[in-house]
Amino acid sequence: MLGSINHSSTLSILLYPLSPKPGCCSSRKLNVRIHPWEKSVEKSVKLRTMVVGCKIENQEMGFQASERLYLGMDFGTSGARYALIDKQGTIHAEGKREYPNYMKEDSLDWALSWKTTLFSLLEDVPVHLRPLVASISLDGTSATTLIIDSKTGEPLARPYLYNESCPDALPLVKSIAPINHTVCSGSSTLCKLVSWWNNDDSDKKSTMLLHQADWLLWLLHGQLGVSDYNNALKVGYDPEADSYPDWLLSQPYAQLLPMVKAPGTSIGHLKGDIRTQFGFSEDCIVCTGTTDSIAAFLAARATKPGKAVTSLGSTLAIKLLSTTRIEDARYGVYSHRLDDKWLVGGASNTGGAVLKENFSDEQLEKLSEHINPMEASPLDYYPLKSVGERFPVANPKMEPRLHPRPESDVEYLHGILESIARIEAKAYMLLKDLGATQVDEVFTAGGGAKNEKWTKIRERVLGLPVSRATQTEAAYGAALLALKGCQ
Repeated sequence: MLGSINHSSTLSILLYPLSPKPGCCSSRKLNVRIHPWEKSVEKSVKLRTMVVGCKIENQEMGFQASERLYLGMDFGTSGARYALIDKQGTIHAEGKREYPNYMKEDSLDWALSWKTTLFSLLEDVPVHLRPLVASISLDGTSATTLIIDSKTGEPLARPYLYNESCPDALPLVKSIAPINHTVCSGSSTLCKLVSWWNNDDSDKKSTMLLHQADWLLWLLHGQLGVSDYNNALKVGYDPEADSYPDWLLSQPYAQLLPMVKAPGTSIGHLKGDIRTQFGFSEDCIVCTGTTDSIAAFLAARATKPGKAVTSLGSTLAIKLLSTTRIEDARYGVYSHRLDDKWLVGGASNTGGAVLKENFSDEQLEKLSEHINPMEASPLDYYPLKSVGERFPVANPKMEPRLHPRPESDVEYLHGILESIARIEAKAYMLLKDLGATQVDEVFTAGGGAKNEKWTKIRERVLGLPVSRATQTEAAYGAALLALKGCQ
């Protein structure tokens, strides 16, 4: 199930939404059914939906019949969000869900959790707006990998999460890939594929690899085996040549690799049973997706080389718009294609997950008020939730360092925030040393963008202007991809 598709359209179109093609759906009355899994998870997930900006021009729909909307969903590390925008980029509805905890043989059943959340988000889209949705796209965490049955689409093993490392496969991957290639990291998608291939004794004739975003989109469009060149990067796809390299295609497991298209490419129409169940239009299309950090970059609309986006979610991910492509697995550095430029960067395992292990949201807010961001913290930490780091140092054996802990919780929080800022600064300095365009401004996305004291700390440590992106959620970037698919 291999191949690529030539793409003359560019991702830069997302930075400035354009008018979509004419011809979408007509307004009609809805008969919306409640799906069976909704009742089972209502108590186990938290829901927040907000509807904004509705025009009162049609009494039944709240919009003119010709108005079209574009739905983006972001499947992050701890939960999922959606954003519904129009062609000007105005948000008309947004919401979020936490992943429900399903167990399967003493471990979390992530695939069922993601699937349930996907349909919960569709249910959360306001009923009167669903017929206006022209297209859908979504993002997932980079290198989160599923091995599925190529006939049924069902997972054959538990998913390999974004931060899991497969050191057993690394020597073999290094023996076939170019030196310091992106796949030469234990957490790469290719290492996960090779590890599964070598350790699973089942019949592999009817198997396929999909990334988290690919699989969730398949649930919507029904065409197995489609990915995008952002998600496929860490399995070895070459976005510059727009194909899988020969050294990868010559391997026995190459038969599992999906077809690759540009992000935001129309795949097909939303499946009929889903359209009927939720009240979406008959012409609603589903588009290829991207990774969560790419979607966050698109949402921030950083348009010039030297502009960067740091995503402060459960983890820390940075993306710098550069005129030069940089690939160096020694440091976990890789480049995603964006038109004729490159999004250079990587993702660290430090970030908000460490903060939430030590502080509640209320504590973070109150303690931050007492921090002097202009004063450097003497504490030297490397905040990790567990053993292992990916970027700016790719070391699966790196131990978390969160001691000594001072008596003052304010000082402790200050030390953690500043230490994460130092990791961020080290990451941008590394990119410069490797030849990327020098960063001159940083926009911030993710939950950490809300903490003004942390922003001031980062501004001091980085020595650069740091501001919160106008749009900070990756779901907004995914909605821009959906819009691109309608151009």
